[in-house]
Amino acid sequence: MLKDLKLAFIGAGTMGEMIISRLLSTKIVEKTELIVVSDPLSTRCLHLEREYGVHTTTCNIEAVQGASIVILAVKPQVLASVIATLKDKISPDALVISIVGGVGIASVCQGLNHPTVVRTMPNIAVQVGHGTTVWSASSSVTQIQRSHTQVILQALGKEFATQNEHYLDMATALSSAGTGFIFLYIEAMIDAGVQMGLTRAQAQELTLHTIAGSVELMFQTDEHPDILRNKVTSPGGVTAAGLYELEKGGMRTVISNAVLTALSRTQQLGNMF
Repeated sequence: MLKDLKLAFIGAGTMGEMIISRLLSTKIVEKTELIVVSDPLSTRCLHLEREYGVHTTTCNIEAVQGASIVILAVKPQVLASVIATLKDKISPDALVISIVGGVGIASVCQGLNHPTVVRTMPNIAVQVGHGTTVWSASSSVTQIQRSHTQVILQALGKEFATQNEHYLDMATALSSAGTGFIFLYIEAMIDAGVQMGLTRAQAQELTLHTIAGSVELMFQTDEHPDILRNKVTSPGGVTAAGLYELEKGGMRTVISNAVLTALSRTQQLGNMF
């Protein structure tokens, strides 16, 4: 629990709303009046007021007044203008948590003229409490503020702290963008099932349970995927025939290139600020 700490969300997009929803549903924040959200779209503000009962405003400066924790949840492309309006406006004792992809801690600290900044990168699975978030903190972040960060991120799923901020870019490419790659694979599997003659509902259920079961097996056995793959690959069998097509199509290389390209784009976005 964050007791009676006021939280200010700067930006009310998809990820910001997911975090608000999780904090309230898990009772990490019990009083809706402790959350203030700022967004330039009044329609967006109205939606959040009706859905969650939080306070909203279209003024970033108004939102951060008296806030103990400020969560930056805006796109990298607009961060510069947002930070410019908030420079020297955040309480010196407040913690700033950034979920802005690619933008480093030093840049946020300098832009805000504020030393206590945590950089995070959650993924879309936070919506159901199974997110993966890697985070790193500036040297000025206190132990209590680190604890507050963990409380917030644990409401979203698994959190991993690192002293090496460079890992945040890699986490963005692998676990954040990676969810999009996995959804594409799932979609392709479902489409293949439909092409074979299954209904879309049947294909989706089979695909999802197959993937969920495979992941759970790896968690419980802690075996290398190569070992598990070989266990289901009989010589001249069905799996071997399918794997041959995947390898012929360069699946490993395509996936690797997708992740590396996502990493490059993350770094480009960071350089824009």
